[in-house]
Amino acid sequence: MPIPLMASPTLLVFLLFLSLLHQVASKAVIFEGFDENSELNLQGSSIIKTSRLLKLTNRSTNIVGHAFYATPFQMLNKNNTNPPLQPYAYSFSTNFVFSIVSPISGSGGFGLAFTIAPSTQFPGAEAGHYLGLVNSANDGNDSNHIFAVEFDTVNGYKDDSDTEGNHVGVNINGMDSIITEPAAYIEEGTDNVKEDFRMAKVDAVQVWIEYDGEKKTLNVTIAPLPLPRPSKPIIMNHNIDLYNVMEESMYVGFSASTGQETSSHYLLGWSFVVNGVAPLLNISNLPKPPPKEKEPTSFPWVNVAIGILSGLTFCLLCILFCLTCYRRYMDFEVLEDWEMDCPHRFRYKDLHIATKGFIESQLIGVGGFGAVYKGVLPSTGAEVAVKRIVRSPFHGMREFAAEIESLGKLRHKNLVNLQGWCKKKNDLLLVYDFIPNGSLDYVLYKPNNNNNFVLNWGQRFNILKDISAGLLYLHEEWEQVVIHRDVKTSNILIDAHLNARLGDFGLARLYNHGQVSHTTSVVGTIGYIAPELTRTGKACANTDVYSFGVVLLEVATGKRPLDSDQFFLVEWVIENYHLGQILEVVDPKLDSLYDEEEVELVLKLGLLCTQHRADYRPSMKQVTRYLNFDDPLPDIADWGHDVSGSSRLSEGFLEVTSSMGTVEALGYLSSISMSTKSIDAGR
Repeated sequence: MPIPLMASPTLLVFLLFLSLLHQVASKAVIFEGFDENSELNLQGSSIIKTSRLLKLTNRSTNIVGHAFYATPFQMLNKNNTNPPLQPYAYSFSTNFVFSIVSPISGSGGFGLAFTIAPSTQFPGAEAGHYLGLVNSANDGNDSNHIFAVEFDTVNGYKDDSDTEGNHVGVNINGMDSIITEPAAYIEEGTDNVKEDFRMAKVDAVQVWIEYDGEKKTLNVTIAPLPLPRPSKPIIMNHNIDLYNVMEESMYVGFSASTGQETSSHYLLGWSFVVNGVAPLLNISNLPKPPPKEKEPTSFPWVNVAIGILSGLTFCLLCILFCLTCYRRYMDFEVLEDWEMDCPHRFRYKDLHIATKGFIESQLIGVGGFGAVYKGVLPSTGAEVAVKRIVRSPFHGMREFAAEIESLGKLRHKNLVNLQGWCKKKNDLLLVYDFIPNGSLDYVLYKPNNNNNFVLNWGQRFNILKDISAGLLYLHEEWEQVVIHRDVKTSNILIDAHLNARLGDFGLARLYNHGQVSHTTSVVGTIGYIAPELTRTGKACANTDVYSFGVVLLEVATGKRPLDSDQFFLVEWVIENYHLGQILEVVDPKLDSLYDEEEVELVLKLGLLCTQHRADYRPSMKQVTRYLNFDDPLPDIADWGHDVSGSSRLSEGFLEVTSSMGTVEALGYLSSISMSTKSIDAGR
């Protein structure tokens, strides 16, 4: 009598344990070269060479070679028989390297296939296009239970209806491929451009095959050795259900064949695993690929002729190279006026190498006008941040030139150091010191992604004094007045010693001392823009002071200027000040560990700098003296602070855009930098 399940929880636990145990990944198989101890079942012409190469076929006609792992693998999960889970074929992954040596004359043939089959024996299997797996009678029969990924070098299957030779195909129970792709790979940074190559011409080919049993998708990736694995597969996410193809126990290996055309097929290394990721082959441990055949010469004068032609070709190439270098040199020397006094100009090739071709893994930030990549200069090994500016009808060369003109001559310990630049066609590149701790915005709001690093009050106070000193240098101490126009926490970088540096001068404007700024466009980041900018569009030192005032409040409270449609940081601090509880706004992450006098000074100074009337704001020289306690803050009754000033920012912004047409408003909005990432933010 069967035991009721409800009365036997022990049985349920035991069955669940068996189900989980059944799905554990199989032991990985890995061969980095082959020898007599390799656990392989060899059939037909397959032999293991003393050079550790597994040779599947030689150059004889119409032969077949098989090499399968001696132990079968469990390939089906039949435990999930109750809805909604259904039985499925297990996932598997493999990585292998093969080489094909073809004759000099003719195309060679026929190819090899990675194969999963219920047996290592294939009675009646034919050579040629059938690759030693099936024959003309059983080709395509469901009873074969064969899955194969073929690497074919000869066309002509089924009266020339098959694809051309030199392709990758996925086959089920026969040689009529359900999907084929020409042998190719996708290089890094080429926008999915496929690079075709002849499998029989390269020294060796590396292959990665992954099947996801639950998603029922197949990926196949190939590349000539020794190139790294391409970024995308040549066959990607192809839908295929192998449940009805697989049997409970299956053998995994390779099959190859020749026909009237012949090639030698070799395997250099192989790894395989079920329900896991196949171990990557160490290329340096693999045997060397077999040498390719060389064209024999019948007459001595042929060698002489080849030598003469080679010499002439070499001379022509040298002349062409010199002409190309001369033209590039001449183009390089034709500089625009603004380039004459700029700092070091880098070679584009060096920056391309430093950033590994500007790949996504090197991306460390996105600024208002482009992306920033971490790089290592090949000449010095120094770490740098490379800003790649995006040119558009609204911005590009103007911001590029502005940043070079301003930062190129500025030198201050609290400003980001511009090392140099590069301009090549549409690529505009700026090279800075790499700042390891990233932006102040990143440190304030993402501490869990920065090794749990939280700034204490003393560090925050010193950072504010550093930026104050940097702005004082820009406004009053350099030979010209520099208006930054985008002071915010994401443009403040924190170096390894927790010193602050102001960066991103793409919006900066310069004018002489004693003159008035003539800027007329509204730029910056919403939440940091002074109210008068939305009406006049004229930026000056006072507008930078307003932005720094917002930064003062942001650092003390740990809150962004605009957290939502209902929250405005400046208004919130003003309200708490009038309620006599200004210290209630302090960042709770400080755990009340701060100097109350310093915190109160920073908050009140932030309110002083963010007054609605620009002429009531202090200069950066005064701000610096207040932060250093050289001068006392003025009596708060004399500030004339407009409590509604912050809300008027949004009202003024809406007033300006509502007076424009749709196209004008879009152009106006596009000029405002909405980025919250610094151009040099290192993570």
